[in-house]
Amino acid sequence: MRAWLICAALVLSGCATTRVPDPVQAALDQAGLPAQSLGFVLQPLDRSRPALMQRADEPMSPGSTMKLVTATVALEKLGINHRGRTELLAAAAPVAGVIEGPLILRGGADPDLDWPALWWLLRQLRESGVREIRGGLVVDRTLFSPTRLDVGLPPFDEAPEFDYNVIPDALHLNGSLLDFELQATATGVAARTVPALRGLTLDASAMTLSARPCKDWDEGWKPAAVQAAGGLVTVRLQGAFPAGCRQTAPLQIVDRQWLVTQAVRQFWAELGGSLGPGDVEGAAPAGAVVLATHRGRPLAEVMRGVMKRSDNALSRLIYLQLGAQAAQPGEATLAAAERSVRAWFAAHGLSDAGLVMDNGSGLSRTERISPAQLAAVLRAGQAGAQAPELLSTLPIAGVDGTLTRRLKDGPATGQARLKTGTLRDAVGLAGFVTDASGRPWVFVALLNHPEAARKGRPVLDALATWVAGQR
Repeated sequence: MRAWLICAALVLSGCATTRVPDPVQAALDQAGLPAQSLGFVLQPLDRSRPALMQRADEPMSPGSTMKLVTATVALEKLGINHRGRTELLAAAAPVAGVIEGPLILRGGADPDLDWPALWWLLRQLRESGVREIRGGLVVDRTLFSPTRLDVGLPPFDEAPEFDYNVIPDALHLNGSLLDFELQATATGVAARTVPALRGLTLDASAMTLSARPCKDWDEGWKPAAVQAAGGLVTVRLQGAFPAGCRQTAPLQIVDRQWLVTQAVRQFWAELGGSLGPGDVEGAAPAGAVVLATHRGRPLAEVMRGVMKRSDNALSRLIYLQLGAQAAQPGEATLAAAERSVRAWFAAHGLSDAGLVMDNGSGLSRTERISPAQLAAVLRAGQAGAQAPELLSTLPIAGVDGTLTRRLKDGPATGQARLKTGTLRDAVGLAGFVTDASGRPWVFVALLNHPEAARKGRPVLDALATWVAGQR
């Protein structure tokens, strides 16, 4: 008994045991996955029992469980009330309702800058008395360096137009997405965008009808062909679409610079204003006057949606904000973000050996973290001042977010708060599971295998169910 008490008082690396619980081994056997594909760290938060672990110190691919690192560090370093903002500026104050130069739209990593927010910004400007802008539009994305991280980067997978693949910039207008409404007709597919934008033509004549269920509409999708000339854009949609189906899909097809300039010009004209020629991307001049501002929600509120939905683009945006806060003159924003994360690890006495950061979202083939490191991040977050905010972001088993349809009928239902992670060769669950005695456990489970996405989730669910049943 005395030896057990001494062991229980040690940190995760002391007196830990390696044993795959029987139900979990059975799930591995049923899936045909080797036991060594699974790495985990499991221990009551109060350390009242020795940690159970396997491959604890091996860097593994975490999938979206890496968002726990970004969330924990950002809530502490940026603060729960940190808010991105978008500004309209001019080089000089308007005179008699006229801006002599261009209008400047400056992005400040505002997660809530959608079409209505852009319209309201312009409405503020119009109601202040401005009616004429004699220059064109300057789009300022210089909060991040480089300003467009998406340019020249190879696509992550074969579906770069879908929302999870968006690589954000400091403006991030409507998530760099445009809604495409698709509806099957008797002879083909009708398509339109919301909002409708002048200068954009959709051609869905090449699309065919299929017998797939409507929920699987994207399985017949093929990348669209885009032609741009003279400020006009034509999008030719391709692939098959289910008969009798109607879907609205937010897609990254139209160039984001064209989208923002076209939207500003259209909204401003609808508000009765005029805007001169010449649209460019560039920096606001020193001393520019702020004419209207939109502020995003506080970080703690934004982070809840990021984690519950596993929003890759917004997670990347927040990671870049960490970099913007820490960047030295001339330093790339991603490099500064990684430096900020490693400084946080050091400040909390955590080893960053083997840690590989890429974009902070887990949508990466290179990001790596060990189960022990991720468990240590969870412990540090739970011990910090932002623990309630961090805990509230995690999906609840069988209830909401990415766990709505998982762990629905068992002891973990409603008792586990876990971030999910999925890549084709990696799945993960990490967070906290309350056991049958009411004790919260630190729970980290990562499974890396070529068939992880197809076969691995039941293994992780079996592990969470086993922890929830412990006394």
